[in-house]
Amino acid sequence: MSCLRIPLCLLLAVQSAAAAEFNLQQPVTPLARTEYHLHTMLLIVTGVIFAVVFLVMLYSIFHHRKSAGNEAKQFHENTTVEIIWTVVPLLILVVIAVPATRAVLAQKSTRSEDMTIKITGYQWKWRYDYLDDNFGYVSHLATPREAIEGTVQKPANYLLEVDEPLVVPTDRKIRLLLTANDVIHSWWVPQLGVKQDAVPGFLRDSWMLIEKPGVYRGQCSELCGKDHGFMPIVVEAKSPADYEKWRAAKLKQMAAAADDPNKVWKLEDLKARGEKVYVQNCVPCHQANGKGIPGTFPALDGSPIVTGDKAGHIEIVLFGGKKNPAMAAWGKQLSDTDIAAVITYERNSWGNHTGQIVQPKEVKAARGKAA
Repeated sequence: MSCLRIPLCLLLAVQSAAAAEFNLQQPVTPLARTEYHLHTMLLIVTGVIFAVVFLVMLYSIFHHRKSAGNEAKQFHENTTVEIIWTVVPLLILVVIAVPATRAVLAQKSTRSEDMTIKITGYQWKWRYDYLDDNFGYVSHLATPREAIEGTVQKPANYLLEVDEPLVVPTDRKIRLLLTANDVIHSWWVPQLGVKQDAVPGFLRDSWMLIEKPGVYRGQCSELCGKDHGFMPIVVEAKSPADYEKWRAAKLKQMAAAADDPNKVWKLEDLKARGEKVYVQNCVPCHQANGKGIPGTFPALDGSPIVTGDKAGHIEIVLFGGKKNPAMAAWGKQLSDTDIAAVITYERNSWGNHTGQIVQPKEVKAARGKAA
């Protein structure tokens, strides 16, 4: 390496070190701030303990070394030393326990909330239900599959972007009810100070009060399956006035998007809608080409279920697989129209050419029989 290139390399190294982040993300909620200060205090306490122990060891090794003429002495049962090494750690634990207990109690203080949002984890996406307004939607990973496969350039927020973020107002205490539909997930956004497991069959709660408008990103922090790394969380905090505008627009959008389950669709229209549903929900397991993952997730291309009786196909999509528990029950996640569309798409894509249409009313009828 030439002498001219060495200073340049050193400059780049210094710039990289200056840009590196060694601390926690900047907190934007009271809870996150409490956790931040607790982390800082623990870092100082453990750092002091390390320094004291290390210096005592270093002094002992150097001052009492054999080469200086020292001889090892045998002694035991020193009452003073035993009292010191019992009392001092106990006092340190008390110093740590008091603020830590306050932080844990603050994490569980979900009373006096201004609004409540239910969060449900699925493999591999999140559903947000605004219980006070009786509407909800599903948040999917928005990073293009081509970027994941490396055929196009990765975006700035690679694997940390979604099609529908959780939108909340600032300066309002929001209670979060968390559960899961299949396996254990964990909803974690560092800047909000929230990390709560979502467990099937249980409701866990947490809360947040965001003080600053902005976009805050997190991820599922529980190993929940093959696409665990593709389950991001995005929270968009708006001012109360801007949130009310978003809320009004969202309610209108949800009302306009509501489908009539008795509507009769054409094949091409259902296939076009079904392809979108398939890409959002089915590709991770069954793949874009319908070939599945051998030994784990079955192929849909040429599948006897997909090309066979419509009733069986509807049943497995609605209620999940009996022989293969990995097959999710989509009846709780998708509307009758979306299920009809994706089934129609599967029965008329790749090498499947049944020419058959599944109408929403057929899915509605199957759902009704089960009830």
